[in-house]
Amino acid sequence: MSVKSLNSGRADLLVQSITDYAIYMLDPSGIVSSWNAGAERLKGYRPSEIIGQHFAQFYTEEDLASGIPAKALKTSLEEGRFEAEGWRLRKDGSRFWANVVIDPIRDEQGTHVGFAKITRDLTEHRASEEALRQSEERFRLLVQSVTDYAIYMLDPDGKVSSWNAGAQRFKGYQECEIIGEHFSRFYLPEDRAAGIPDRALKTAAGEGRFEAEGWRLRKDGSRFWAHVVIDPIHDGGATLIGFTKITRDLTERKRAQEALQKSQEQFFQAQKMEAIGKLTGGVAHDFNNILAAILGSLSLAKRRLADGADIDRFLENAMTAAERGATLSQRMLAFARKQELSLEAVDLQDAVRSMAEILQRTIGPGITIRTDFPLSLPPALADRTQLELAVMNLVVNARDALPEGGEVIISAEEAFLPDTVGAYVRLSVIDPGDGMSAGTLARATEPFFTTKGVGKGTGLGLSMVQGMVEQCGGRLLIESVPGKGTKVEILLPVAEVSAATAVTPEADGEQASPTGALRILAVDDDEIVLLNTATMLSDMGHQVLQADSGPSALRVIASEDLDLMVTDYAMPDMSGGELVEKAREIRPDLKVIVVSGFADLPDGEELGLPRLSKPFTEVELAKTISQIA
Repeated sequence: MSVKSLNSGRADLLVQSITDYAIYMLDPSGIVSSWNAGAERLKGYRPSEIIGQHFAQFYTEEDLASGIPAKALKTSLEEGRFEAEGWRLRKDGSRFWANVVIDPIRDEQGTHVGFAKITRDLTEHRASEEALRQSEERFRLLVQSVTDYAIYMLDPDGKVSSWNAGAQRFKGYQECEIIGEHFSRFYLPEDRAAGIPDRALKTAAGEGRFEAEGWRLRKDGSRFWAHVVIDPIHDGGATLIGFTKITRDLTERKRAQEALQKSQEQFFQAQKMEAIGKLTGGVAHDFNNILAAILGSLSLAKRRLADGADIDRFLENAMTAAERGATLSQRMLAFARKQELSLEAVDLQDAVRSMAEILQRTIGPGITIRTDFPLSLPPALADRTQLELAVMNLVVNARDALPEGGEVIISAEEAFLPDTVGAYVRLSVIDPGDGMSAGTLARATEPFFTTKGVGKGTGLGLSMVQGMVEQCGGRLLIESVPGKGTKVEILLPVAEVSAATAVTPEADGEQASPTGALRILAVDDDEIVLLNTATMLSDMGHQVLQADSGPSALRVIASEDLDLMVTDYAMPDMSGGELVEKAREIRPDLKVIVVSGFADLPDGEELGLPRLSKPFTEVELAKTISQIA
């Protein structure tokens, strides 16, 4: 056998073994002259059924009508190759999508002897492509149909490359007007100047997403509030090919939020004004009573003094009324959590016993007070003055709940709370009076809430008590049943010192340790307060200089030899804090006492100096001077 015959045999064996492609020959007129296994599998014909038949029978009727088979052979012969895709028929009449290549065959002399035809079944590939195309078309239609969102694409430089109906609706640009334009034209001039569009793209590219809200511009120049999301688009690799940008117009929502916020602010303002009205009514009533007592007593004292009569009783009345005014101010400060507490170990039994006379005098003869204390009770951590004021409030409330008279019980005991660490002392005030309904009980500690009627109380009594107790680290508990009475419990932490060291207040007439005569500068912008302070100091034997402002005080400090300055804190032009700072520049060793009508100084004003709260007594002033002199 020749080499040529051997190679030909091998070629035939190779062609016959291929099953994924139909490989067969046609004679010059298009008659099938060979048929491989791939052709049989793909088209369904056995060699005996198809050899000698014209290949046109593989074409659809519409292709036959168009003369496609003849055109394919002609093109192959004239151009040396024909390739196309289209629908073809199997033996059973079913269709498949075929890729067809037809090449002319010539012998060694160049004579045309037929055609080689290779066909591949691409039905599944076409189905996948068609599914992808339909999916892309559906997605395109979906995007184009969305009108509530602007959904469009940008190229890597930020130029618009697609545009949907939503973008057109609320940005105002037709597709032909905006494609190819940079998306920064939607931003405000100040945002463009600040480089926000470029930063948005850099953020999206670097972090995988950019999201923000802000004002954007429509075509007509009007603004709208937009929520913007930008996502990067990459090809199959890591190459950035553009961005998707989704924008939603939230102008109406923002306006609604702003309207709601404004409405809330108006509501809170109305609540504030109502609260101020209640506070003003109650406090004005109480202060008017106090002022009436002071002015009336002093007026009577002045007239009786002119007649040479005894005026002690009227002066005592004026002082008592003034003390009530100071107590009312303390209530207000405690309510505002601004009362400066001096926490110490307080013997509750001693504190209540020392109040017995004033309590009984306050509640009147129709009500008795019974105390119930154990033989041993640890001291409570509290401010004794404020605690006594709280007990006074609770006893007065108990009196008001007993219009026909009765008994008020004040008791105390050590307590342990299950949800806390450490021991407590429970001080209770109990009355068998009218009690409170559930609604009243729920609002009992609410600021300005009172059942005593307009102008008959500030509604701050229980709120003040609660504020004081919480500042001490304790709790206020109230139990009440209509018709059966009320029990109010003050729970205070046990002090970390023995009861023997509990502090008791100075007796009213006790004088502080005497000090030598000092040269003292008194500073206050209120001439009445300044006169009283200077007089107190003079009565103590000190030499007193006066100044009604910070600047005038500095002139005195620069020219006089002083031992001490007593200055108000709240003054116009120069505060007490500023005065102290400048005074130390002149006289670093000058001792200072700061006086304030507020319980604490503004944030950041930590002077580290002895302080007195207005109003103060001569005893308190002398005691403070003795501590630093």
